[in-house]
Amino acid sequence: MGELTGKVAVVTGAARGQGRCHAVALASEGASKHGVVGLMRSAANAHAQHNVRVNTVHPTTTLTPMAVNDHMSQVFMEHPTAVKLAAHLLPVPFVETQDITNAVVWLAREEARYVIGVAPRVDAGFTAL
Repeated sequence: MGELTGKVAVVTGAARGQGRCHAVALASEGASKHGVVGLMRSAANAHAQHNVRVNTVHPTTTLTPMAVNDHMSQVFMEHPTAVKLAAHLLPVPFVETQDITNAVVWLAREEARYVIGVAPRVDAGFTAL
């Protein structure tokens, strides 16, 4: 059998569940996101000997139909304090899909050949607040 090599990057909205929990209702979401990170680290440890690098990328709210739609607009209009809970350190309401793509592509590049078991956040400072 030939040498097993490769790169794995899992994209998850874990930035929302790491570092800032505003309500007990978010506890299950936070726990599930931490579980993804734990699985990634276990996989990184298990597969590093085969030159397989496993990482996760954690975006904040991203400019997609899931975040920008009539339902979410209504939620923010009915609950103005929710806007504060979704605030970023940088003055942007969303990151764009290209921002997450750039992070994943970087992790797959030769320049990141020694990056393994990390969970970079593409979150405009959401978790720094």
